[in-house]
Amino acid sequence: MIRIFALTKAGALLGERLKILLLAKDPNALVSFELKPQPFAETVQTAFTHEERLILICATGIAVRTLAPVLLDKYRDPAVLVLDEQGQFVIPLLSGHEGGANEWGRQVSDLLDAQLAMTTAQPYLQPVYTVGMGCERGCSKEHLLEFLNQCLFEKGLTINDIVSINSIDIKADETGLIDLAQSLGKSFQTYSAEALAAVNDQLINPSQYVYDTVGVYGVAESAALWSAQQATGNEAQLLQAKLKTPKATCAIARAFPPGAGSIGEQD
Repeated sequence: MIRIFALTKAGALLGERLKILLLAKDPNALVSFELKPQPFAETVQTAFTHEERLILICATGIAVRTLAPVLLDKYRDPAVLVLDEQGQFVIPLLSGHEGGANEWGRQVSDLLDAQLAMTTAQPYLQPVYTVGMGCERGCSKEHLLEFLNQCLFEKGLTINDIVSINSIDIKADETGLIDLAQSLGKSFQTYSAEALAAVNDQLINPSQYVYDTVGVYGVAESAALWSAQQATGNEAQLLQAKLKTPKATCAIARAFPPGAGSIGEQD
């Protein structure tokens, strides 16, 4: 869910325009716009704590003071963008890397033909994004595609941003995953439980049940992390922790190519 808030009439014009542009880009997106909701701070804070992505058309200082009481950390805070009321600048304010605000800000600035004012450290090279997925036997390609698009949208990414779809080796013959990757023109890679165990300490949602079943503490998160690490030779981080439906799981990892510096230096 994307929530757009503005405080002025000029900001309202921009907010309505941006809502139309976002829906034109993705008709299935959930986008709302509100002009000066009352009480403003409480409304914005509630949306933030519900992990909704925010676009605040107001002064950066107002945004900072409004959100300060509900901030957690870069791993859990949703992405927040701040725009001036003329729509000339787009500022990724929170969760630039981890929450995808930098990439999302780039997309919004393109929609508005605005200048992206990115303040976080940037690599000289673009990050590599990989997807890890698990599913029940016989899960359809259609279900997996809808779920994947949802997970990517949550982080401001698209299919074009990812390099591969990955899973555990017992899913090497899973028709839904194979068909999904082929239809998207992405490689489908699977790894042994022994290989995936190398990233156990990086999992956000380890599961004893999954370990007892397949020998790893999380298929989606492990496969995403391990594949990103293999693709770059650098340590990877989870950009999107495991999300799940009744039929499938999905996670997104990111790593930087050699020469781009360490993850810690970028965040």
